[in-house]
Amino acid sequence: MSATYSWKIVWITGASSGIGREMALQLARAGVRVAASARSADALARLAALHANITAFPVDVTDAAALSTTHARIEAELGPIDLAILNAGVYSPLTIAELDAKTISAAFGVNVLGITNALVPLVPAMLKRGSGHIALVSSIAGYRGLPRGAAYAPTKAAVISLAECLECELHDKNIEISVICPGYVETSMTEQNHFAMPFILKPDDAAQRIIKGLAKRKYEIAFPWPMVILTKLGRRAPHWLYFAIVRFFQPMGEV
Repeated sequence: MSATYSWKIVWITGASSGIGREMALQLARAGVRVAASARSADALARLAALHANITAFPVDVTDAAALSTTHARIEAELGPIDLAILNAGVYSPLTIAELDAKTISAAFGVNVLGITNALVPLVPAMLKRGSGHIALVSSIAGYRGLPRGAAYAPTKAAVISLAECLECELHDKNIEISVICPGYVETSMTEQNHFAMPFILKPDDAAQRIIKGLAKRKYEIAFPWPMVILTKLGRRAPHWLYFAIVRFFQPMGEV
């Protein structure tokens, strides 16, 4: 990627693998300084070794105090964060027969509270500067409930709602908000799915689409378009029709 971006410093959580890793590499190659965070210090070290513009900041997003400390370290060592991509997430397909409160709680801990933990230091710092861009990574799965999605889809729906709340309050404060809703992407998360995943994308393709959308300051970045159309039509469908369609195509599972 040879594009030039206005961001000088970008913080990416969940940067050790999948889409997060690809975004870090693409931005670094474009001349952006990337603060890469994830739980695995070893994986981040390997990533940072691939490009001088990537600096590893290992942290567990479920640790609010550690995340605030990491935010402070990034701004002290690299400079003010222009763009934060809150991408850390977990996924566990869960049937009703396997319903488990710990699994669901853990998913909310990473997918939702992991984002809010990062927002706590990010928002005041950006408000003080009067600028910034925060991107929350959700999923097409957040548009409506899906079979085997009890430990995932609700967390992504919460992220979409959270982004809406932030946009309502920060729009006039010169802080931009984006919500990212990918469909199926080839990662360790989707390797758990044992069904056909239509329109599945490679991580580098997904990362490029996200970065392009962020550069255009889009509020919603959702792809691929066939899946977006289908799922958004599902949001508008009456409940009886939506549930009938989902039951018919139940092997599709969750996104």
